[in-house]
Amino acid sequence: MQSLNTTLLIIGGGPGGYVTAIRAGQLGIPTILVEGQSLGGTCLNIGCIPSKALIHVAEQFHQTQHHSQDSALGISVSAPTLDITKSVEWKDGIVDRLTTGVAALLKKNKVQVINGWAKVIDGKTVDVGDTRIQCEHLVLATGSTSVNLPILPIGGPIISSTEALAPKSVPKRLVVVGGGYIGLELGIAYRKLGADVSVVEAQDRILPAYDAELTQPVHDALKQLGVKLYLQHSVLGFDGTLQVRDPEGETLNLETDQVLVAVGRKPNTQGWNLEALNLDMNGSAIKIDNRCQTSMRNVYAIGDLSGEPMLAHRAMAQGEMVAELISGKTREFNPTAIAAVCFTDPELVVVGKTPDEAKAAGLDCIVSSFPFAANGRAMTLESKSGFVRVVARRDNHVIVGWQAVGVGVSELSTAFAQSLEMGARLEDIGGTIHAHPTLGEAVQEAALRALGHALHL
Repeated sequence: MQSLNTTLLIIGGGPGGYVTAIRAGQLGIPTILVEGQSLGGTCLNIGCIPSKALIHVAEQFHQTQHHSQDSALGISVSAPTLDITKSVEWKDGIVDRLTTGVAALLKKNKVQVINGWAKVIDGKTVDVGDTRIQCEHLVLATGSTSVNLPILPIGGPIISSTEALAPKSVPKRLVVVGGGYIGLELGIAYRKLGADVSVVEAQDRILPAYDAELTQPVHDALKQLGVKLYLQHSVLGFDGTLQVRDPEGETLNLETDQVLVAVGRKPNTQGWNLEALNLDMNGSAIKIDNRCQTSMRNVYAIGDLSGEPMLAHRAMAQGEMVAELISGKTREFNPTAIAAVCFTDPELVVVGKTPDEAKAAGLDCIVSSFPFAANGRAMTLESKSGFVRVVARRDNHVIVGWQAVGVGVSELSTAFAQSLEMGARLEDIGGTIHAHPTLGEAVQEAALRALGHALHL
């Protein structure tokens, strides 16, 4: 057996693992990264990036179709056709460019990448094939996997998000099981690509992780797109048609060509002998402290493996911090807020506390919204639905949360996170001159409205 020695060994080459490796390399820490599939993990290969690419294709096709019917913009084109094989090639091209870029960054920072599946022996020893690696510090960054439903095993017409992101053709009918962000992002994209889409959700509304006021514009948009919603319905099984139980206990048979199972993700703890470490767990995730340290000295867990929120940007921030801790710096993971973005149409952003969460935390807050219907830039983008909402303490006006729903609001997440991280008050945002005409003006107007003097409402 070949043996290697290193200061830092990272298992997993997704956003968490590769960022840890890059930062460690910059700090001069000898580093080995082990990845069994492609660098970039779920996010780059079968998650965030390809889904946004498919969403873009769907939106362009949908807009072109709109112009072929009756466009208020005065644009007319003949009815478009779609070559989905070409669309998938374009998406794959983006993924290739990004994964190649990650490989180049790792090389530039002198990180040794070993392609293969890790098997943990103990807190200082990992086997990859016939290579044994000894390390001083071990970072576990194995990410998460889709939750499967035993009654709907993946295969044939039953697909997960992975297959949905590499379609050979667009099905005539698609039923999405799960009304969370993954199911809705893909469901909306497939609807725009021409499929008849139905969504089955066990809860009484879509996107149950977000509050009802925020998700209402998405609910309205789904109706307008002709997506059928089966709320408070549970899945019974599939035998050519999907059987679901309605709230009254009756069984419905939904005719469909494909069933997309999107009921969430879980930490990827299986298949690499994690049990050998006997770490403290937090439910199905590895328990960590505010330095991402596990219950074993010099063993860290970051990203989805360490539980919610399962977000690539959280994993990246944790990884950067862990590399700095190993280099001897004093750091802890203590962000004021981590933005959660949902790329539905319209988009959703939640940063910090919602009104309900602020109330639950015992805070007396001012809550104020500004509608995009009163924003000039939104009108020029043919988009008037949605709003920006601010949540601030009544006593000192310190902002504790921002939420927005509308076209392109994902880009406002930067301003939201920054204002919370810097401890901004309503007066700080209200007193900052925002460029006109931009969607960002709604951010300033929401703050002004909370202070009692919005200008454009």
